[in-house]
Parts: sequence; C-alpha cells; structure tokens
Amino acid sequence: MKLVSLLASAFIAASITFAGSASAADPENTMIIELSGGGEVVIALRPDLAPKHVERIKRLVREGAYDNVVFHRVIDGFMAQTGDVQFGNTTKGYDPARVGTGGSDLGTLPAEFSKEPFERGVVGMARAMDPNSANSQFFIMFASAPHLNGQYTVVGQVEQGMENVDKIKRGSGPNGTVSDPDRMVRVRIAADEQ
Repeated sequence: MKLVSLLASAFIAASITFAGSASAADPENTMIIELSGGGEVVIALRPDLAPKHVERIKRLVREGAYDNVVFHRVIDGFMAQTGDVQFGNTTKGYDPARVGTGGSDLGTLPAEFSKEPFERGVVGMARAMDPNSANSQFFIMFASAPHLNGQYTVVGQVEQGMENVDKIKRGSGPNGTVSDPDRMVRVRIAADEQ
C-alpha cells in the first residue's frame, strides 16, 4: 500500500511540474488554444526560460491577437508554425501570399536561448535569420529536432492535447506551405477564466 501511495504522489508531482517549469497548476502561465480542426491544446508557458517572450505571448493572447490566426507552415515530422498576427488572421486580413512574414507592432525581442532541448511538444519562438528577431510567431514540435537546440527560444511545452496538434493539416513543399490551413479559433490564458 505504501508503494502505491508513493507512486501516486510521484505521479501527481510529475503532473504539476516538469524541469521546474510552469504547468497547468500555474494558470497565469497556462495557454489554451482552441483549434479549428477540433479540440484544445494546453501549453505550459516557460517564463523561467524566456520571460520576455512569454510576456509577449501573454499580452498578444489577452489582446485577442492570436484568435483566428492560421497554421501557415506545417511540416510533417517536424513542426506546425502559427502566430502571424499581421497576415495570418482570417477575420482581419488574411494574406496567403504574405503569411509567415508578419508580426505584431510590438517590435522584435532579444533571443532568450536556453539548454532546453527541442523535443516533441516543445513550443519555440519563430524568428528570421537574426537571432534577435522573434515577434509573435511560434511553432509546436511534432518530433525531436536537435539542430534547433540553442538556436531558437523555447517558450513552452504542450501538456494536453498533443493528439490535436497531430491532426493539424500538413503543408506541402520544402516550406510546408498550407493551402487551406487550420487555425487557432480562440487562444486564452487560464488565469483569465477564474
């Protein structure tokens, strides 16, 4: 009976935190994405790794900037990218020719690289060639990608709904361009619902 109790305690502790990160137990750093393809994705944001990037994401979520933004670049076995609030919003000016090149009007962010590896379910911040060029776009990993380690900012980890991420429509070609993309219908911070 003691072993069962110890295992249960260990499971609860593991569910609450991973590697010192925020989790669903921390509603202020829990982002919930409702997908057009069905279901939700719960992401534990990581202010311990990237405080400026997490603050930017939370600000954009709270402004409603991510609502109805498409997954414009989806590469099978790699990642799904979204967050172009300038050219990727289906209700405020979706531009298929320019989606993926825009961002918010809040300016770029300095890199907050860490030793956190890019594994399945990790959420990273997209950027241009300049390491200090992240703005609003982010991506969710389908699989491990060690070549990204230390080159992109890790901002979170999917805690629930990875099966829904796996259903996001894949793109074609080397850039994973999606012709009829899925989108984030609604994005919210859990603390705002309490």
